Amino acid sequence: MRIKNAGLVLACCTAVAALAASPAGAATSTLPSPSVSAVLDVQKQAMANGAPGALTRIDSGSSSYRIASGQADTVARTAMDADRRFRVGSVSKSFTTVVLMQLAAEGRIDLEAPANAYLPQPLPDDRITVRHLLSHRSGLWDYTNDMFYYTVPGFEEVRNKVFTYQELIDLSTAHQPTNAPGAAYSYSNTNFVVLGALIENVTGVPMATHYQQRILTPLNLRNTTYVHPQTAISGSYAHGYLRDDDTTLPLVDSTEQTVSWAQSAGAVISNASDLNRFFSALVTGKLVPAAQLQQMMTMVPVNADGTQSYGLGLRARKLSCGVTVYGHTGTVQGFYTYAFTTADGKRSMTSMANTSNNGTVNTVLGGTLEAAFCGTTAKATTLKTTEDETFTEDIAPQIVRH
Repeated sequence: MRIKNAGLVLACCTAVAALAASPAGAATSTLPSPSVSAVLDVQKQAMANGAPGALTRIDSGSSSYRIASGQADTVARTAMDADRRFRVGSVSKSFTTVVLMQLAAEGRIDLEAPANAYLPQPLPDDRITVRHLLSHRSGLWDYTNDMFYYTVPGFEEVRNKVFTYQELIDLSTAHQPTNAPGAAYSYSNTNFVVLGALIENVTGVPMATHYQQRILTPLNLRNTTYVHPQTAISGSYAHGYLRDDDTTLPLVDSTEQTVSWAQSAGAVISNASDLNRFFSALVTGKLVPAAQLQQMMTMVPVNADGTQSYGLGLRARKLSCGVTVYGHTGTVQGFYTYAFTTADGKRSMTSMANTSNNGTVNTVLGGTLEAAFCGTTAKATTLKTTEDETFTEDIAPQIVRH
């Protein structure tokens, strides 16, 4: 069924097939049906708070729901649709982790070994292990805190720059660490830039080739690319719009950039269908062996109530209906992404809003998880922007925004 309205396009499969029995603990067969109306409510609230558009795709059993609202291009006034490509930001970290864990399974990398054993130039602290990097427990300062302290000027400064891994690492190590290795979780893009340098040094093969040979080709992910340092997105894509720290200023079209400031931490381009297939394949053992997958999915809480946790390059969210979903969030200039799947991979969801530096939109968009997996509207979607509201995100995670 397809419905068109002013600023809104909805396309979905309305017949939901019965889900097959799930492995112990997954309980996908007991989940409520996805709520298309709740997804639409979330998308409308995201747009009301500043996103030009939003998309969601839910793959559940043999059925797919494709829901989109607003605009993919505000100049051409092109309607959003759920098949468009976009920059996935930190969802890239899960791709990089798959490459790393495959190398670990091949005996080429030991997660407990010092990262310096594999790097062309050593980190200041030899106690930092590969596992610390994967779990954001290295203590390495996130260089994006400085780079994007001022959101739009910082972005324009690096939009067309091409960095080496070492240049980015040096920006981090110019700072004191946030904690001793292993002492605490502290999200840092530096960790996955180091992992990119590590992988390339051990193998002599570029990350783009690893992604293609180890993930994209085996899974037939035709809409997923890693074009760094090229700036264009091919095919049908959504434009990204970056909000200035001065919210009275217009949004900045941030679509074209090298994303060299992130590379293996955030430069993948994909679409919702491919991300759903990727995470479903990951949790069902199609990308890494069971021993490595178990390590990726061994989670440690990272918030006070334990509803959010982090494993190795993988996030988990415990939802109101009792299900825990696995995947990653993504922030890159102009795009917010949530991509998650159930433990058995039988229901997967990806949502994107084409703006960033807007904490309300980011929080509201997370409500599509409840809509997709619990069939209900999340509390997050009732949030209202206030002058006192502050937030942090995956870019410059130690900088509090207003």
